[in-house]
Amino acid sequence: MFQYFLRRLLLAIPTFFGCTIIVFFVVNLAPGGPYEQQVQALKSGSGFGVGAESSAASNNGSATIPPTALAELKRYYGFDKPVYIRYMIWLGIWPRETDSYNVTLGTPRNVGEGKFVVVNQQNGKYSVIDESSKQSVSDIWYVENAVLDTLGTKQLRVFRTELSGILTGNFGNSYEYREPVIDLITARIPISLQFGVIGLVLSYVICIYLGIKKALHHGSTFDIVSSSIVLISYSIPGWALGLLLLVLLGGGSFFDVFPLGGLQSSDYSSYTLIEKILDRSYHFVLPVISSTISSFAGITLMMKNSLLDNLSQDYIRTAFAKGMREERIIWLHAMKNSIIPIASNIGHIIGIAFIGSFFIETTFNIEGIGKLSYYAILSRDYTVVFAFTVIGVIVNLLGNMLSDIILALVDPRIRFR
Repeated sequence: MFQYFLRRLLLAIPTFFGCTIIVFFVVNLAPGGPYEQQVQALKSGSGFGVGAESSAASNNGSATIPPTALAELKRYYGFDKPVYIRYMIWLGIWPRETDSYNVTLGTPRNVGEGKFVVVNQQNGKYSVIDESSKQSVSDIWYVENAVLDTLGTKQLRVFRTELSGILTGNFGNSYEYREPVIDLITARIPISLQFGVIGLVLSYVICIYLGIKKALHHGSTFDIVSSSIVLISYSIPGWALGLLLLVLLGGGSFFDVFPLGGLQSSDYSSYTLIEKILDRSYHFVLPVISSTISSFAGITLMMKNSLLDNLSQDYIRTAFAKGMREERIIWLHAMKNSIIPIASNIGHIIGIAFIGSFFIETTFNIEGIGKLSYYAILSRDYTVVFAFTVIGVIVNLLGNMLSDIILALVDPRIRFR
């Protein structure tokens, strides 16, 4: 088994890079990215982006953007480099530019922490000197070719580089929030996990019990009615059901029973521990119902059909012929094998619970990573989109491996070689 999972782990590596390559290249080559949106905003006169020079002339309501500002925007968003270079920078295997400053030749420039550097030119080559120690720091600071600012003064750009990317845990900064992406995600993962795990546990407990009851009463009125209900619920999207529940029970038009959204009340911080648990549970009722109701049909019918199939097997008939009690046959023998299809899918379900549901979180205004990724897609916040892609791929790969492990544990017929 160890060799099998080692092979699976090694296979997961090219799978991971293949998925990230496809997403990265498709998103970067698609029109309407953050650079194009910022340029459009500048032309409409709504403001200038980070690092852009704000000298623009108005012409019939349309601003003219100086070339230096466009070049600075391209550099800020990374579009001054080929897409394959940007991918390697994102991975962390190509040097990333940091601490960039525009300087004038021969003039000291503050580069932070009370340090000043001076760029000199001799024999056509640039050198960077630490103003305080008078020592060369050209091995740390790099100089880019000269440009002219809006006043026509010769300018240089000095910068440092580092190997930093997703392989080192650096997902970059969000274009929208201006914060490190890893901080945005880690602050929201516990929120998505809370109602995701609750929904996972409830759906499995309810569906397994319901599937058993349906199998033991196959063809009865209970079986027919319950099948109709779960199939109808399966056809209703979770977000649509959530909106309906908010209108009916959230004070929208009928009954004011549950809150309209969010995770907690406004005075949550003043509650005791028990009151906080009750308040959080109160806010979770509608989101959990909406996120789990559509999964009832698949798990319930899978449990029912698996149990029916095992009850018709020869070993079950032999157990009845030996005079064993019906409860012992069903719960000890039939259930043990019937649970195998359910257990083999649990890794995938856990992955869904981990990465959240952006439809449900958006509907109920839950600040989870699902909602974060949804708005990142709408606003073309590429750093967040790529980070969510990495997390989703890793969670799915680990979930599939977890399903294999669980399958091997519950099914003695499975032996990985």
